[in-house]
Amino acid sequence: MNKASRINPSRAAEKASASKRVAGAAGARSFLTRRVLVSALGAALIIQPLAALAPQLPGVASILSPVRMASAATSGLTATNEEMITAGVQRIDYIWKGTRSGAAVQSNVHVIKIDLSNPYVKLNAINNKEGVVTDRGSVLNMTKNSGAVAGINADYFQTASSDGAPMGAQINGGMLLTSPMQLTGMYMFGVTKDRKAIIDRYSFEGSVASGSGNTFPLAGMNQSSYTTEYPSKGFSHADAMYIYTSAWMDPSRPAGASYATPTEVLVQGGVVQQISEGTALTVTPPADGYILRAHGKAAQFVRDNLQVGQQANANYSLKSLTTQQNVDPASFETMVGGHTILVENGQAATFSRSVSSVSGTSPRSRTAAGYSRDGGTVYLVTAEDNGTSTGLTLAELQSVLVELGAAKAVNLDGGGSTTMVNRPLGEFGLQLSHPTEYGSTMRQVSNGLGIFTTAPQGSIKGIKASGPGVLFLGQSASYELKAYDQYYNPLDPAGLGASWSSAGIGGNWGGNTFTASKPGTGSITVKSGAASDKLAVSVVGAEAIQSMSIGTSQAALEVGAQISVPVTVKLKDGGTYTLPSDSVKWEFQGLTAARSGDKLTVQSVVDGAEIGYAIARYDGFSALLTLAKSSGSKGLADFDSLSPTFAFASTTGVTGSTELASGLDATNGTNALRLNYDFTAGTTDTRAAYAVLQGSGLAIDGEPTSISVDVLGDASLNWARAELTDAAGTKHLLTLSKAVDWTGWRTFKVPLAESGKAIKYPVKLTRLYIASLKDGADERTAAGSIAFDNIQAEAPSSIPVPVKVKIEMKAGSKTAMVDGKTTSLDSAPYIKDGVTYLPLRFVASSLGSSVNYEAASKRVSVLRGGKLLELVIGSKELVSNGQRIAAPAAPIERGGRTLVPIRLVSEQMGLSVKWDKMTKRITVE
Repeated sequence: MNKASRINPSRAAEKASASKRVAGAAGARSFLTRRVLVSALGAALIIQPLAALAPQLPGVASILSPVRMASAATSGLTATNEEMITAGVQRIDYIWKGTRSGAAVQSNVHVIKIDLSNPYVKLNAINNKEGVVTDRGSVLNMTKNSGAVAGINADYFQTASSDGAPMGAQINGGMLLTSPMQLTGMYMFGVTKDRKAIIDRYSFEGSVASGSGNTFPLAGMNQSSYTTEYPSKGFSHADAMYIYTSAWMDPSRPAGASYATPTEVLVQGGVVQQISEGTALTVTPPADGYILRAHGKAAQFVRDNLQVGQQANANYSLKSLTTQQNVDPASFETMVGGHTILVENGQAATFSRSVSSVSGTSPRSRTAAGYSRDGGTVYLVTAEDNGTSTGLTLAELQSVLVELGAAKAVNLDGGGSTTMVNRPLGEFGLQLSHPTEYGSTMRQVSNGLGIFTTAPQGSIKGIKASGPGVLFLGQSASYELKAYDQYYNPLDPAGLGASWSSAGIGGNWGGNTFTASKPGTGSITVKSGAASDKLAVSVVGAEAIQSMSIGTSQAALEVGAQISVPVTVKLKDGGTYTLPSDSVKWEFQGLTAARSGDKLTVQSVVDGAEIGYAIARYDGFSALLTLAKSSGSKGLADFDSLSPTFAFASTTGVTGSTELASGLDATNGTNALRLNYDFTAGTTDTRAAYAVLQGSGLAIDGEPTSISVDVLGDASLNWARAELTDAAGTKHLLTLSKAVDWTGWRTFKVPLAESGKAIKYPVKLTRLYIASLKDGADERTAAGSIAFDNIQAEAPSSIPVPVKVKIEMKAGSKTAMVDGKTTSLDSAPYIKDGVTYLPLRFVASSLGSSVNYEAASKRVSVLRGGKLLELVIGSKELVSNGQRIAAPAAPIERGGRTLVPIRLVSEQMGLSVKWDKMTKRITVE
């Protein structure tokens, strides 16, 4: 399927949230602030605001003009960070806020703003290999290989085609590399040699002339096979002649054009060198010539008019479909293709072609290019669809572009293709500017748009502090001094002395290494001579945490057991981080254990203990790991000694097979279950190929909490899943990987709770499968194969059921009944402001729970069965197994005893609590 009809990236039904590492650039997103830059005048370094630097460089005044903000009624854009990339090029990050279906949403929007009047700035199309349009790569590699300082993805392309050339025109330095496909409403973005941005629709005009003067029209240059939309619908290469230059290095010219048997002509120096009738030439197009591919009427022209040794001349140009004037490609610095027009005359434009194929009404990652009314300022824009950032619809993208000041703008390839990279100020290397829809994985695309600088090395202008913006208690992080010149290009900071300090955050310095010791939000400052720079830094404390989890929920209570225990926190602002192991404190009950990094090794078990606990704490916030006797994994299938039967099944139209295969990878020479699939003819919205296990399903004993599967990936970006069926017949779908973006074997462990449904045991593993949603299917490989091996279930022994007793109390009375026996209370149940409070220690202890009180923090911990409940006297929040939740009322202290609301006992301790209003009698059981 060509990407003209391809253009259908759609937001997947279930979004994956990318976890951000502490040191990751994306991790500090919510803490970004506007930087103060430092300028150099002569030998003296002085601090100046950003705008004050503008007059020193040609054209910089406009690029540093204030960011326009509209009223809240018309815009949701708020600038969060501004930083120069090079002279005339600025990166600005925004948060866009809006509503969809009445719900508040937000998206991170990233802008590279380019001042074309700056003599040192240059834009050019970039490819994975310079000047080659058939070699796809990541935007990062394209930008790096070309020497650009920033780049974004550009044109659409046919993902199903092996050659994958761009669909629109591509011009590099005045040289046309590809012609635009004959598709309606497709706009292109370009910059002319006189430094003006242009967005327009273009067609290709060209012909080949024989030595006798006879001519035949050229249908295109370096183009893939596709279905045309004008002047009529049909196969692109049928009865047509195409020219292929050295920019086309794919062995087929093009792939998928078997409908048009080629006659090919090699021309060098304007002279025909070879003619191959009815079959393709075995050579690639030379640098000093080209190959003509002809079929039908065009092949007849070759037979009648071209001969080896005679002259042949090709002429071509672009034609503006707006002005109907021919345009010389040499008049452009660069051009890349796009899709629909988005903005015209500073207003949202009517779409120039259907946007259903690009999921225009669905929020996705988006890429766009626009320019100011005078054509002198370019805006390269990406919208982020990852984590808490929800992407944009095309209508929302239009409003963003108008708000930024774009007079005209075009939609570029979005969805999984959306990628922006840039060189941070003072840095020599490039980095991903924000997560893609796949997190840190960058999709292989056809081309990009690179931003270059030709500025010479200048004198030092300023310095910059570089390092992580989010830290955790106990974490040590090194910070670096960076320097940049008068053109905002990096300089080697060697020889610049640096002193470091911090404000608003607690910690200790050792040279340039800071060890955080106190939560807070503040800054780190670097000074060199009279120059300084501040970096916003937050040290995360317990109050910022919404939840905390341990990588393993249950483990074996056995001496020598090794347990992987990475601890992850989700903050109240939505950020997710894996804690440095040194920042986590561990407490053990029923066992002793040694910690090494993110691993625990059980050293001893208390005699008679059937259950043990490992409690992870960060700044007092807790998460619980329960260890049980005889717990561990149980093998279900290794396709050698344990080899269940299997069969192929699929959704409508999908084809494929299952087979037992061996030696699929050098790291695994044993048998595995291979699943071959082809989604090409699938007709359903979700296209899936299944490996059905053991007929009705592979039975799993006990009450497993998770399954693990080894998966051999094919880098298809499809969705790998497992299906379980429980005793009630309910299907539970587990995601092994949202995007198969690897080759080789990987192990995935998935908790059964991931299905989001209550499970009635026992369960069966019914199917392993690979799936592709119809929306965005063109971004994924339609046919391939993956393999499964070493399927195991984590089925720990049941946690001993806590003791059950019946407790009877009466408000105001210090006498209670426990299983019919009278006992005295230190503190009577108490009614205050309509809330009935119970003595926590008495209730918990009577039920076999352990209770601990920490006086300094006024924290009460209750451990019962597999649940850890922690409360703070006076706080209406509590932590239950690592989840911060609201309490019905705050616990209180009375007479030196902790009393808790009656609802808290029933809701959080899983007990039945009855209240007799007439007698004021309370029954707990």
